[in-house]
Amino acid sequence: MHFGENYVQELLEKSKLLPRSIRWHFIGGLQSNKCKTLAEQVPNLWCVSSVDSEKKCNELEKGRRAAIEANAEVEPLRVMVQVNTSGEESKSGVEPKDALALCRHVVEKCPHLRLTGLMTIGAIARSKATTPETENEDFVCLRDVRDKVTEGLGWEQGKLELSMGMSADFEGAIAMGSDEVRVGSDIFGERPAKKDAVVVEKG
Repeated sequence: MHFGENYVQELLEKSKLLPRSIRWHFIGGLQSNKCKTLAEQVPNLWCVSSVDSEKKCNELEKGRRAAIEANAEVEPLRVMVQVNTSGEESKSGVEPKDALALCRHVVEKCPHLRLTGLMTIGAIARSKATTPETENEDFVCLRDVRDKVTEGLGWEQGKLELSMGMSADFEGAIAMGSDEVRVGSDIFGERPAKKDAVVVEKG
């Protein structure tokens, strides 16, 4: 069973309350100072999809190394490199031209991390204009970046996954080859603001 979470504190709390069989995906904005804690304290953290700097990679590496040293059953942490395909300053992610260097850093310098793919959020306007028949420029960009990164690493095509598409545009993303879509609001409704998000433990 795979669950996604985009607030660090909520994930830390939920992971203690819910079954260890859950495979958690962290898909939100991640601060460097939270990386080590997240990777170390959530042993069933399956993947972090929002990695966009060497510093974050290094902190995740430290945390996962500590978790594995404490419990040999803990697996290496899967990570996706987030790419800013829209060029918006408000968006996180590395520039497309810098994706290969960060991916290479994960592969060569972080033995307790496992590079699985690339992720983008993209521009809202492009998202709203996307249909199953209309190509989204952000999806085209991420697919192109994936192909260049795969070639640069000397990996076979298809080894790196694409995480793109949300509730408003997931059909178009799937048509463009997305391996993973994020459709939480379609399933659970809109998230409350971060300040209003509270984990309630029922007896």
